[in-house]
Amino acid sequence: MMSNAGCWKRRLAALAIATILLTGCATVASEPRLATVCPPVVEYTREVQARAAEESSQLPEGSLIAEMLSDYAAMRDQARACD
Repeated sequence: MMSNAGCWKRRLAALAIATILLTGCATVASEPRLATVCPPVVEYTREVQARAAEESSQLPEGSLIAEMLSDYAAMRDQARACD
C-alpha cells in the first residue's frame, strides 16, 4: 500500500499559505477602535470677545475664573485642531 502522507503535507502547507495570505487582506481591525468625535467650536463676535477680555481684565490677580478661562481657551484650540 502506498503512503499518502506527502499529499496531506502539501495540502496542509497550501492551506497554511492561503490562510496567511488572506489574513493580510483583512480590512477590519481585530480590536475595536473608538471613534473620534470633535466637539463644535462656538464662534464669538469681536464685540463679545472684546467684552469678555474687558471683564476678565477686571478679575483679581490669581483668580480661579481666569485660570478656568485659560483652560477653556486650550480646549477650544484642541477642538479646532481635531477637525
